[in-house]
Amino acid sequence: MMEDIKKIPVLRFPEFSGEWEIKKLGDISEKVGSGSTPSGGEKVYQTYGIPFIRSQNVLKNKLNLDRTHISEEINIKMKGSIVKPNDILLNITGGGSIGRSCVVPHTFTIGNVNQHVCIIRLNKLNNSGFIQVFLSSYEGQKLIYQGQTGSGREGLNFQSIRLFKIFIPQFNEQQKIADFLTRIDIRIDRLSKKKNLLESYKKGVMQNIFSQELRFKDEDGNNYPEWEEKKLGDFCLKKSSNISANSLSDNEGEYKIYGATGLIKKIDFYKESDSYISIFKDGAGVGRVILCEKKSSVLGTLYILKTKNNNSINFLYIVLQRIFFLKYIVGSTIPHIYFKDFSLEKIKLPSIKEQIRIADFLTEIDNKINLVEKQLTDSKKYKKSLLQKMFI
Repeated sequence: MMEDIKKIPVLRFPEFSGEWEIKKLGDISEKVGSGSTPSGGEKVYQTYGIPFIRSQNVLKNKLNLDRTHISEEINIKMKGSIVKPNDILLNITGGGSIGRSCVVPHTFTIGNVNQHVCIIRLNKLNNSGFIQVFLSSYEGQKLIYQGQTGSGREGLNFQSIRLFKIFIPQFNEQQKIADFLTRIDIRIDRLSKKKNLLESYKKGVMQNIFSQELRFKDEDGNNYPEWEEKKLGDFCLKKSSNISANSLSDNEGEYKIYGATGLIKKIDFYKESDSYISIFKDGAGVGRVILCEKKSSVLGTLYILKTKNNNSINFLYIVLQRIFFLKYIVGSTIPHIYFKDFSLEKIKLPSIKEQIRIADFLTEIDNKINLVEKQLTDSKKYKKSLLQKMFI
């Protein structure tokens, strides 16, 4: 039983000791309830006014107010569901959003909610940040799943929320945990924004490069030759693989083999000595492009593309990412693309030296994106680990 578990978390700040208490969420809350849809429905929604919070506004650990508003008159009529700073908002319906929660910022002034969002307003002896983080943890989400009602488990009711049993430390420890995890959330948010900015920057630069609004200079400061229009097949050649997934042994090797989802495993042989491009030629992932390392292989479900006449393989990869392969799909049951069709795609091709300059420049941006993505992934894993160890 829950009461028989030792009430101390695995990971704890050193200045705290003693066991945590088991309490029902309803016993530490001043309010557990939601709002309703105003009379008139969406017709009364406004661009400006009092923020009206719906389930799509409640993201994971974050409140987004850039959506719907209601008039002050409607807000007064719905005074029972007015939102206050430090309230916990929990989505209680909706297959994709149920269980998402956030804390209303302390800078929040006024707003209201509909019937799909529950307001949990704690008493002054408990920290909203701590309880919200618990609700987003594995144990919290398990409580939310178990508390759902109906044959399809499609919603939470207020009674089940009030009955949630939670291990709770004293207020100072709650606050310390919440503040620490908030700092990690801030880092995750900053890394996400940085990644999005880098991706937007790369997209804009690529548009300028391929529209030739942006041109590189050679080492003497002169323009490279004008780009020439060619067919993709004039730029690259196709090879095929006869390797099937069933033919691979369980032995681990040092050479990579790629499939439709990317790297599958490492094996003890390779088919391709130099770097190349693979394209998934049929099935759900048709048209997916992968830049494959030298001394590697691919399954027979992928095409192998290499460059002709010393053209840059990295530039070919950039070009292929810009091709809309779906227009070359044939077959209704199993979609398929053929090299004989997409090899006719017309492309603008710069000189080999400019290809290398372009590829190197964009690869440098990709490296920055990959670094931020790794930092973001590591931060999320770190937070997930903390949630498992800092809560009971």
